[in-house]
Order: sequence, then C-alpha cells, then structure tokens
Amino acid sequence: MMPSYDSPTSGGIFCFLSTHPHVWSITSLTPCGEEGDVCSEYQNLFYGNLTVTSLLRQSTIDQGDKSLKLSFVAEISAKTRHRNSRTGSRWETPEHQDTSPLSRRAMESSNGDVRNLTEVRMSQMVLPCHANHRGQLSTGQLLKWIDTAACLSAERHAGCPCVTASMDDIYFEHTISVGQVVNLKTKVNRAFNSSMEVGIHVTCEDLTNGEEWKVCQAFATFVAQPQGNKKVKLKPTTPVTEEEHLEHSIAAERRRMRLVHTDNIKDLLTRSTQQDERSREGGMNEEVLAQKTRVESVELVLPPHANHQGNTFGGQIMAWMENIATIAASRLCHAHPTLKVIEMFHFRGPSQVGDRLILKAIVNNAFKDSMEVGVCAEAFCHDVGVPRRHINSAFMTFVVLDENNHRCILPRIKPEPGDGERRYREAIARRKIRLDRKYVISCKQSEVPLSVPWDPCNQVYLSYNNVSALKMLVSKTDWVLASEIKKVRLYTLEDGTFLSFKVEMTVSIDAKQAFNLLSDVSRRTEWDGYYKECQLLQQVNEDDAIYHVVSTVSSADGKLQDFIILASRRPPCDVGDPYVVAFRSVSLPTYPPSDKYTRGETLCSGFCVWSQGPMTKISYYNQFTPGIVLQLTTNVAGLSSDFANTYQACEQFLIENTKNSNEP
Repeated sequence: MMPSYDSPTSGGIFCFLSTHPHVWSITSLTPCGEEGDVCSEYQNLFYGNLTVTSLLRQSTIDQGDKSLKLSFVAEISAKTRHRNSRTGSRWETPEHQDTSPLSRRAMESSNGDVRNLTEVRMSQMVLPCHANHRGQLSTGQLLKWIDTAACLSAERHAGCPCVTASMDDIYFEHTISVGQVVNLKTKVNRAFNSSMEVGIHVTCEDLTNGEEWKVCQAFATFVAQPQGNKKVKLKPTTPVTEEEHLEHSIAAERRRMRLVHTDNIKDLLTRSTQQDERSREGGMNEEVLAQKTRVESVELVLPPHANHQGNTFGGQIMAWMENIATIAASRLCHAHPTLKVIEMFHFRGPSQVGDRLILKAIVNNAFKDSMEVGVCAEAFCHDVGVPRRHINSAFMTFVVLDENNHRCILPRIKPEPGDGERRYREAIARRKIRLDRKYVISCKQSEVPLSVPWDPCNQVYLSYNNVSALKMLVSKTDWVLASEIKKVRLYTLEDGTFLSFKVEMTVSIDAKQAFNLLSDVSRRTEWDGYYKECQLLQQVNEDDAIYHVVSTVSSADGKLQDFIILASRRPPCDVGDPYVVAFRSVSLPTYPPSDKYTRGETLCSGFCVWSQGPMTKISYYNQFTPGIVLQLTTNVAGLSSDFANTYQACEQFLIENTKNSNEP
C-alpha cells in the first residue's frame, strides 16, 4: 500500500508513487465520480534530463466507498523538482546509461548541456533539528549529507553497494544558518579497479535574497562491494565536458597522493624541526592541562545508523566524531568553537548494527588562533572478550570566532608527558604540512608564486601541483591553430592575462621510449637551442628531479637567464592516458640567484605523449606569465618558425636515439 497524505488544495489526497527504482513522484488524486469515468492527472518524475510525455498505466485506488480510476501521464523534465515538505529535501538524479535513443536524449538538458550520468543533486532545507545551539547547521549533519550524496553517485556508477574508504581534506569556508538551503552536487570523477573518486561540491543558498556561496569542496573514495564471491571490476567513466576531462585526469594524480599520504606524513613527522610558535609567550596566556580536554563516549549502533548493507553509515561515524571533537575543543576555550578543517582520513574497517563504538577525543595542541583535536573511533561487539577494532582516526582544526567573525586568541595547552608530548609535537608538524598542502593545492594558479620554496614538507604537493597544472592546460578546448610548418602545428590559447602555446607533432617511434628521452632534461641541450646548460641538482625520487637550466636567451640587463626547474614525470594510469612530463619553477635555498645570471621563472610547461598505434603524438605546452605576453604576441610568425625548427630537431633526436637503442 502506498502512503498518502491529505491535500490542502484539491480536497483529495497526495499519493507517493514510484514507477522506477530511482524515481519518485507526487500525484494529486481527486474523486472521479461514476465508475468508468477517468480523471487524468500529471505526475512529475525525475529521470535525468529527459523531457517526454507518455501514458504510463491505469490504476484503481479505493478511498472509502469511492473508487478512483486514474490515468497517469508522466511529464519528465530536468526542471521539475520533487520536494518533500516533511523533510525539506529535494533530489535530482540522472539514470543509468544505456544505448537507447531515449537514454541518449536523457543526457541532454533543455539548454543543450550534457549532464553526467553519475551526477546526483541534493538540496536540504536547514531545519532547527539540524542546527547547533547557535542556529547554525551542525557540521556533523553536513557530513552525513555529503556522504549520502557521494555514496549515491558511487553506487549509480558501480551498480552495486559501495562503502566510504577515505575523504580528502575538507576546508569549510562558511557557516550555514537555519532557514537556508544546502545544495550538494556529486559525481564520479574517475573509476579505477574497484574504487572510484567522487567529487563533491557544496553551496549554500539564502532563499530571502537569492544569494548563493561556496561552503566546501571535497573528494571521497568509495569502494564497490562484491555480491557473493564475484569480483568487482568497475567500468571506466567517460568524460564529456572540459571540466570532466580535467577532473578525470587529475583524479589519477590525487589517487597517487592518497596512496603515499600516510607514509609521507610519518616520514615528515620524524624529520620535522618545527618550533613551538607559542614558546615565546611565557606566562602571558593561561595554560590548560591537555587531560582536562579529554572526552570519551560510547554509541550503540542501531538500525537507523546503518546503511542498506547493514554496516554503520560512514556519514554517521563522521558526525559522531565531529560531535565529540567539538566537546573537547569547547573544554579548552570555554566557548562555542567552529570547525574549519578536517584532515584527510581513512576508514580502516567496517562496523555493524549491534556494535558499540568508543569515541575518544583530546586537544593535541593550541596555536595562537586555532587548535588541533585528535579523535579516534573503535568498535567492539557485546562479547567483551573480543578485542576492539580500530575504525577511524581524524584530526580536526577548530577556531573560536567573536561577534565580528574575527578569530579569538586561545589559551595555551600543557601536554601530558609521554604520548601527550608526542601528539603536541606532531600537531605542530601536521599544521605546517596542512598549510603547505592548502597553499600549493587549494590556491588558484594565479595566486601561487611561481618559485615556491622546495622542502621535504611540501615536495609531494608541489609535484602534484606541477602535474595537475599541466593537465589543466591539456584539458582546455579553446586552442586556436596559429600555424603549421613542416607538419609541426602551433596552437595558441588566451585565458585572461595568460597566453599559452601548444606545439604538436606525430612521430613514428614508441611512446614509452619518447617519454623516457623527453623526461631526461639533462639531454635537452642536444636538441633545444634555448637550453645552453642543464645540471641535475637533486634526484628527489624516481618521478621527480630538480635541475638548474641556463638559457641562451638574454634578459633586459644583457645577462643570460637561468632557472631552477622541478621536472615531474608520470606514466599512464590507464589505457588512453598520456605519458606526462611537467615542468615548473621552484626555489632552492642551497642554490640562490647569482650575479652571473638573471633568475627567470617558468609558470607551467611540459610534454604529453600519446600512443596511437604505430605512431606517437607528442604535444608540448607552455604557459607564459603576463609580463612577456605582449612581447610574444608581437612576433607569433617568428615564434612559429622557431618552434617548428626546434621540434623538428626534437623529432630527429628521438628517432636517432630510438634507433640506437634498438640496435644489437
């Protein structure tokens, strides 16, 4: 029997119907009078972006002594929205892909845009039951919505149950008040073997004035759960738009960073020499014992806390962890703290209905205007003889805001001896790492200085930024062919104050061999006339190296230019991906500018190498800084000739060295 509710407008009832497992509808029903009369009503369904009117079926519903005969006609529209007045929620979800003409049309919205088949949109009205004591949306509730929407996208792509494996850093930019609407948009950026990355974008909408602003952006990893003994092999995603191509490409780099994150953090913490910034304060500020902030709580996992697989809902665990961390932070500042950052964390194992979850939290360190709270979750069953299982650990950064939204100065923390002092020191190192990571990764490209200082704390993130900046350039679709000389094509792209060039050629050599030769920057002097000298300064790891390059180009003062270049190389992550060699400027304290040269800077450049059967396509990209754009645009013809000659020499270099390597 379908649930129904009295209609205040028609004098009949509202009947919630489903004609598809992913579609809900609301239809207004009214008495039809004599038997045999048919009352036609429209029901509005969500089904991707398809707009179609069709007769679905006839149904008879009894209401007391009256018989209601209804003919249901569906008008499926992308702009139609299903609103549930009891929960304040609104959902829009596209359908699984198939090859029928109907499905292909479902991908196109009324304005011609293409919508990702894994995209889920969720809107939630913030009600008092969702808010904290200040009338603001609880971050724990927001985490539940984030995890729910992301899981739906993951399962839509996988076609089977999925669980949350990890969540990247989340930076909360704004608070949300009661009465405002939270809009979430999630979609699968890329699928790997059994895991996939889901991109999450959260905004807030003020219905009184129509304003909307960004709250946070996040990336979650979900793992498909096999049914029975079957192994799961996810189908690849197919990016269509420029944004989807970019996210699909960079997702491989983010995955690489996640896989080394834990080991990288451990390594950096052991080598960290960061000093306590508050050690000079002496007795100026009060000091709070860390053990006074310690919190421990237990939660019994009940069916409402579980997902459709019987496991504890990941969003619920995150909400419990946020709640207990907030209590610990409040015990330090004796005020109502605001959560600003959740550091990247991993779910280490599942818990089920009936488990008891022990949650522990403590303030690890209090900086001048922020504090780090460590929180962990462990699970155990009713049998006390069974050891506890570690479910998750997280580090959350809180601030305290005054009435003007300015950060307040916090009391100092006095750590406990032993583990407390270790956590205190590690919090200092994590803060440095976190700031470096946000500085390098989260900022817009134009906001990051060209030559970011290189040190062990940021090397992983600088490498990520180096490769992702090049992939961002590759994903652009507005390239304009400027010239073609001797089968070497030169493209240009104007993007704001930046001017970019792409040089493209096709050669008959193996892609992997071309990649290995082009990624050895020390050999570039053999074919590139702009490289006078090239010296390897530091082999960071197998994929990253730092070079000192002296150019043949003179600066305005007549001196030759030199560069400190980070070269990052990446083999393909999957079939169809290119080999990537990315370059950007960095600064080394051990190699400062000298009077002999004028230190130059490279914003973004590099090679992408695609295998195309017996042939290999090589594209070179270079994004120039605003200072030299005018100089370049006045001589595009001469530049085209220079590029053509240079990359003909590159082709000859590749052919000769490939031939030599193949000879016995």
